[in-house]
Amino acid sequence: MNTATSAAPAAARQTALAPGDVVLDEYVEARGPWSAVVAAGDVLTIVDLEGNQAVDCLLYAAGDTTLRYSSAVTIARQQSIVLTTGSVLRAETGAPLMTVVADEVGVHDTIGGACSQESNTLRYGQHTREQHACVENFLIEGSRWGLGKRDLVSNINWFMNVPVDPDGALGIVDGLSAPGKRVALKAEVDTLVLVSNCPQINNPCNGFNPTPVRMIVTRPEAAL
Repeated sequence: MNTATSAAPAAARQTALAPGDVVLDEYVEARGPWSAVVAAGDVLTIVDLEGNQAVDCLLYAAGDTTLRYSSAVTIARQQSIVLTTGSVLRAETGAPLMTVVADEVGVHDTIGGACSQESNTLRYGQHTREQHACVENFLIEGSRWGLGKRDLVSNINWFMNVPVDPDGALGIVDGLSAPGKRVALKAEVDTLVLVSNCPQINNPCNGFNPTPVRMIVTRPEAAL
């Protein structure tokens, strides 16, 4: 079940990074899942309401969910492991799904993956086995669209900071975001956006305190 609530349209229009008519405005509770189809040409603004909140994200072509976001192709085509303004989020065929059209943070992760009950147990101990995780959120929300475990691929982590050391080691450290920071994604095709508002409490990706985020979709006036 979607765990979002609506907000006031006027305030949403002011908050969105892209001008246009507000066609969706929802809050996603801390630790919760969310999904929506963003129509081609529309822009999704993700708002980090309290700062330092990782937002795990998967993308699928709404008309054919076998066409899905590929971190490998996206990284190879842009020759960078981080996402920011101008990054094109591509499927395994190279086809663009969404483009980052505005970004107030400057660094978003493509390689840190999604937490799961299994990875929590391996990294942090058996006492974390029953903790809710991003993979479970993806499975719960994906089931609404006919998606299952084999449909999950490497994901985007909006607002998450994963530096790579010179020896190739990865670190999950405090985020670079702050309260109210935003990133905006334009849909190049009708795109199913699947989100886990990360519930992780065992590393700094959420500042050890998961918080809500806001999802606003605007439609450019010329497209109305």
